[in-house]
Amino acid sequence: MLLHSAYGLRPAVLEAAERLRSAGHRVWTPDLYDGRTAETVEEGMAIKDEIGRDELLRRAIAATAPHSDGGVVYAGFSLGGSLAQTIALNDARARGLLLLHGTADIAEETAVDDLPTQLHVADPDPFEPHDWLTAWYLRMGRAGADVEVFRYPGAGHLYTDPGLPDHDAEAAEATWRVALGFLAELG
Repeated sequence: MLLHSAYGLRPAVLEAAERLRSAGHRVWTPDLYDGRTAETVEEGMAIKDEIGRDELLRRAIAATAPHSDGGVVYAGFSLGGSLAQTIALNDARARGLLLLHGTADIAEETAVDDLPTQLHVADPDPFEPHDWLTAWYLRMGRAGADVEVFRYPGAGHLYTDPGLPDHDAEAAEATWRVALGFLAELG
């Protein structure tokens, strides 16, 4: 399950899904914004706020339900990563978690059984500052996740999206190379 960022279901998300499908994975890309997309992060955040995080989470869970029988690898871009993390940490059948550019807070009582987790993030990232990432990493470990973090110096926040000013082709290719290896290991 690949969840989009606050920009909505942009071409870069669909291209990422095709890249994953070409590697042999089944991929679903639900449109949590019902066809709306944003040109700027401010527009995207306005759409996110209008819909509300709880409703976005409900939509993501509803989109996942038909596909979750055999266990799902949850993945997402920025906001989508935050939603993917929340769902994966509450799904005992989750096979893995791939976070691109985003994390979420973790409830104290959260517990998982060695959930393979990979985070790819710009360094520095204004939405994922170092102190936050350190605390996040420690909380994920306490929750039982098996976490790897990959940082990309000098890249912009959504560096995997070639349609945005943040794009960094070298960092994006490195991310996809590592992420595809991670997914291959999960089977």
